[in-house]
Amino acid sequence: MTPTKEELIAAADSRFTREIHEKLLSARVAIAGLGGLGSNAAVMLARCNVGHMLLVDFDTVDITNLNRQAYGIKHIGHKKTDALVSIIKEINPYLELKTYFGRVTPENAAELFGDYPIVCEAFDKANEKAMLINTLLENCPRTRIVSGSGLAGYGDSNEIKTVRRFKNLYVCGDDKSDVDDGIGLMAPRVAITSGHEANMIVRMILGEE
Repeated sequence: MTPTKEELIAAADSRFTREIHEKLLSARVAIAGLGGLGSNAAVMLARCNVGHMLLVDFDTVDITNLNRQAYGIKHIGHKKTDALVSIIKEINPYLELKTYFGRVTPENAAELFGDYPIVCEAFDKANEKAMLINTLLENCPRTRIVSGSGLAGYGDSNEIKTVRRFKNLYVCGDDKSDVDDGIGLMAPRVAITSGHEANMIVRMILGEE
């Protein structure tokens, strides 16, 4: 039986103050990219009861995604936006979720994300990361960005950190490891980095930057 909204709120309130819970429920966060970083970060934020999320991706779930992303075999072939909504609804069906299935470009980025105070940047490619960050910093001065950079391989997890680069930009990762070095991506370091992103976003929501 699905718990009621009130039951889920009561369960969350038993661990944190009502003030904290209300801030999380009223928060608006956009997730740009629903791969290893974005899918895991979105699930973590859903478990924190972040009330309003925009989920953005252009891709479908592939068998090669299963080693590090939030999806399962039943999601193969589905749009990542749809698959992630179904996963989050199993955690909390009362959260407000919006999706955009398509590519983010310099022409549509500000329109897509400009109404969101916090954007989790979780793209795969460096040029796409730079495009989104630069576009938002230039056109959306009130939007804060949490980005991921350097999470490949199986190196020391303690090298993964959260660093404030600019007033509105935080970067999570070791800032050096790259799949182009032939070390690939593994679930632990991907999850650690996405956890850094989600934790930084929660801190922003609660006013502890």
